[in-house]
Amino acid sequence: MLTQHVTIIKVQVQITAEMGSPVHHLLSLLLSSSLLPLTPVPGSGHLEVPASTSPVGDNMWINNQSSRDDFILLGFSDRPWLEMPLFVIFLVAYIFALFGNVSIILVSRLDPQLDSPMYFFVSNLSLLDLCYTTSTVPQMLVNLRGPEKTISYGGCVAQLYIFLALGSTECILLAIMALDRYTAVCKPLHYPIIMSHRRCIHMATGTWISGFANSLVQSTLTVVVPRCGHRVVDHFFCEVPALLKLACADTHVNEAELNVLGALLLLVPLTLILGTYVLIARAVMRIRSAESRWKAFNTCASHLLVVSLFYFTAISMYVRPPSSYSHDRGKIMALFYGIVTPTLNPFIYTLRNKDVKAALGRALTKEFWVKTG
Repeated sequence: MLTQHVTIIKVQVQITAEMGSPVHHLLSLLLSSSLLPLTPVPGSGHLEVPASTSPVGDNMWINNQSSRDDFILLGFSDRPWLEMPLFVIFLVAYIFALFGNVSIILVSRLDPQLDSPMYFFVSNLSLLDLCYTTSTVPQMLVNLRGPEKTISYGGCVAQLYIFLALGSTECILLAIMALDRYTAVCKPLHYPIIMSHRRCIHMATGTWISGFANSLVQSTLTVVVPRCGHRVVDHFFCEVPALLKLACADTHVNEAELNVLGALLLLVPLTLILGTYVLIARAVMRIRSAESRWKAFNTCASHLLVVSLFYFTAISMYVRPPSSYSHDRGKIMALFYGIVTPTLNPFIYTLRNKDVKAALGRALTKEFWVKTG
């Protein structure tokens, strides 16, 4: 059994044959043959061909493509020794992400002591992180363990849209969570009025709608870019910068649009968050009691840590030209904001928050379920 990993090589062919000549017929046969799926690169005189060490064997995943519209996700094929360790790491991380985020959602909904705007937004963040990891990790696990490294065209478009929508929503949600902390620390007497239940629902709904609307624009502009048959994505999931690298046309408009929307959804909320925490810090420093100061700081520390993990990795990917996209760096950054951060978020909130830890402890007792049942 041969285990093959795909790389891309370029075979230079000087195409000078006239129409109808034997050489022309031979080239046509090669291009149409399933045994040698060559892809012409326009204007370069090159043919792109997946490298293979043997035309036989049941692991020839290039020849087993269900459709020529499928995308090939190279992922970590250039480092085959990494695939098994990464499979185990991603699987464990995904299980922890599922357990942690589902636990926070259930406890926030069922425990009356967590019935506050802060935990309403925390449960929204957990739902986002739950969907975030589910949109990419299962496909990654399949590609890491299976001989095929493909994703269907429809699956790639759906993954692109959902992942981008959830990421955009999280950018805005983190800014709203900062506003909630500012109101709780700086305007505690007006907090129940400003952050009423109805207003929280309206803000959360607007956040989700804004994120999905932004994704509709960006993903549509990315998908319609001509690729001239290029379908080998040097990434482990479908993402805007990686897909734009396949374009065979000018992408300056797409890059400008990506930078503008990236600045609006990343830099503007981040600026608001940092400005909000400057005001919070000034208010906390005026508190005379050291215990009260520490309590106010501790309620904000978890949110600041989540913001740091998410924003700075996402900014490094989306607020710069895709033409400068580095494959290895892009994969590492995507691992952080696509897997590491959603996995760590529930543990950041539970390990640093006494209320959540107490609620989780009550959830493990029989009395809690009797009272809420």
